[in-house]
Amino acid sequence: MAKLIDGKKISAALLEKVKADVNELKSAGTEPCLAVILVGDDPASQVYVRNKKRTCEQVGIKSIEHLLPKDTSESELLSLIWSLNNDKSVHGILCQLPLPSHINEKTVLCAIDPDKDVDAFHPKNVGHIVIGDAELLPCTPAGVMEMLRYEGISVEGKNCVVVGRSNIVGKPMALMLLAANGSVTVCHSRTPDLSYHTKQADILVCAVGKKDLITADMVKDGAVVIDVSINRNEDGKLCGDVVFDEVSRKASYITPVPGGVGPMTIALLMQNTLTAARLNVIHSENDAESGDKVD
Repeated sequence: MAKLIDGKKISAALLEKVKADVNELKSAGTEPCLAVILVGDDPASQVYVRNKKRTCEQVGIKSIEHLLPKDTSESELLSLIWSLNNDKSVHGILCQLPLPSHINEKTVLCAIDPDKDVDAFHPKNVGHIVIGDAELLPCTPAGVMEMLRYEGISVEGKNCVVVGRSNIVGKPMALMLLAANGSVTVCHSRTPDLSYHTKQADILVCAVGKKDLITADMVKDGAVVIDVSINRNEDGKLCGDVVFDEVSRKASYITPVPGGVGPMTIALLMQNTLTAARLNVIHSENDAESGDKVD
């Protein structure tokens, strides 16, 4: 039977460290601040925003909410983002996705200052992930890497298979596993014979959003199985991409849904906000030094 990777326990430990570091930064005169933008009244997005606000309070990060009506124009949203970019008291900006169909998501994400981009979706931050020197990492795949570290699971030399190629999880997940010296295969909807690839995986990460996609016969004995997705079954209960009851009898480690990767995502958002605040302090000090040298 697989060992359960408890995302609630691991995220709680990480949040305690973030809280201590936030207090240290506050004592030095900087209060980390996260601005969250929500456009429209999507119920799931509202839940996520409430959870983020509650976690900010838990670790001592100042949280500012901008709740905008669904008919907000793209220009109005961009104006708000530019204002937040120029607000030195704001260190992190998060625009909750999805956005209403009349707003171009790419345009909005590119408008956020890369140094305040706590989702790490800006092309500049994606480029840093590719070359391996990123300060800010996408929260969900970074959460997966934190879980592996916590459990003492080495990626180096392992066959790693990522099922899913989204910009939010699949692609950055593959890059992070590669940076940790894993041998990485990325599978997707056009991959023929998916099970051939998944059965080669020492570490299998599933991020498709399709219930019961991964069955026991598709998993190697002793594999580490990370289920990122959140779906609902016929009874309305939360589940992932993996048939948990079957696969847990074959894997060595497995994440549950719920209670696995989900809590890690918000914990890493807090970590990113703290990192962004620290970067702001460094940049301010560098700017001050540069100013002192001007004749």
